[in-house]
Amino acid sequence: MANQANQKEKILRIKDMLERETDEEHPLTAGQMIKKLSEFNITAERKSIYRDVDALISYGMDILKSEDGRGTYLASRDFELPELKLLVDAVSASKFITEKKSRDLVKKIELLGSIHEAKDLHRQVVVQGRAKAENESIYYTIDTIYNCIDDDKRMQFQYFSWNENKEKELHHGGDYYEVSPAFLLWADENYYLVAYSEKEEEIRHYRVDKMLNAREMDLKRGGKDAREKLSEASYSNSAFGMFAGETRNVTLQGASYMSNVLLDRFGSDLTMRPAYDEETMEKQVVAHVEVQVSSQFFGWLAGLGKDMVLVAPEDVREQYQEYLKQILEQYRDH
Repeated sequence: MANQANQKEKILRIKDMLERETDEEHPLTAGQMIKKLSEFNITAERKSIYRDVDALISYGMDILKSEDGRGTYLASRDFELPELKLLVDAVSASKFITEKKSRDLVKKIELLGSIHEAKDLHRQVVVQGRAKAENESIYYTIDTIYNCIDDDKRMQFQYFSWNENKEKELHHGGDYYEVSPAFLLWADENYYLVAYSEKEEEIRHYRVDKMLNAREMDLKRGGKDAREKLSEASYSNSAFGMFAGETRNVTLQGASYMSNVLLDRFGSDLTMRPAYDEETMEKQVVAHVEVQVSSQFFGWLAGLGKDMVLVAPEDVREQYQEYLKQILEQYRDH
């Protein structure tokens, strides 16, 4: 008599076979399924295989018989091969994810396709040699951040930088930062926590991979008004290279083709209008944008060259001029 417990397991094993081993190019016959089931001490007849396959079709699986009669296969999955390749590329290229975790995640992504698709996915993985994060605790930190947001609680963490000897140096002598998380932001290939700093009483942001020993506190989040005024899109657009500075409204004017550059950087909500150069009467564009004034903003502007000019306000123009002078002086000295 067949083992009854194993018989109950049979349909699950068939489901696994179809998901992991079949596609249009690699169907399985009832005979092949029977042989594979015997490896798990499960006996089966062809009719019972057909009944189980029909049950899985009724369950919602997209199972088809090959036109040439070579067997049965799973015709579609939650993720198609091009989608899996996209996920693998994103994980492999991400600086935010450590090399070890990248390989672990790619192996899990491979399980979403057939074993035949997994071979294609594995061939395209190139992780070694790319700049990757080295903080393995980052995944637990993200979990803590989301828990604090869900529970409306503050969080604590230590923050570090790398020194010239590739050693971690804790900020503020290792003292814990205390913040009220607002949201996580992906920018410049890194994850940032945007939060209300309880000490500075203002909005700050922190690289998640530079955070250590993150933990939830038993204190309600502060800075509610400041947090509620935040917009992920506007914060990302105004902060250049995620270097914080004083938030100011500035006016930029440049060649008309710079419209693409401005829209790419500041988004479609940008206030922008056509204009003309008073001397040449060439078409130009004027934009009013909110930015965090910092050396990174000035560096971005300098990279656009003479085709983009900071028009106003005057005090920010003076800061920009001083920034350019200091760069020129460095080169004069050398």
